[in-house]
Amino acid sequence: MELTFADIKVGDAASFSKTMTESDIVSYAGLTGDFNPIHIDAEYARESMFKERIAHGMLVSGFISAVLGTQLPGPNSIYLGQTLEFKLPVKIGDTVTAEVTVAEKRDDKRILKLKTTVTNQRGELVVDGSAVVKKVGL
Repeated sequence: MELTFADIKVGDAASFSKTMTESDIVSYAGLTGDFNPIHIDAEYARESMFKERIAHGMLVSGFISAVLGTQLPGPNSIYLGQTLEFKLPVKIGDTVTAEVTVAEKRDDKRILKLKTTVTNQRGELVVDGSAVVKKVGL
């Protein structure tokens, strides 16, 4: 069921989890053209500070968009802005959870300010940020 703007309250939260696969990383590289060897080349990555391949930061933060567009605020939402801070790398096999929490609600313009985070399976913060979204329609 789609949430109406009136249904949404400060403090409401929603999340989405996904285990990062090699296929996810290769597909993202193909779609965006970002073939940075830290993501694609195992030998190169072994010599890096991470010691293995890591997921693209924007791929990981894209899971925030999944929450915004499907759950909270859900369909009929327009992204107005997003800030992101990449805190830790995400590696193949890591399970990440993107969480969105309503921080502020502006009724006159139907705008929401949201706290956005992505954590790994150990509960470590890998992406921190905020988003501004306008709810249209309902």
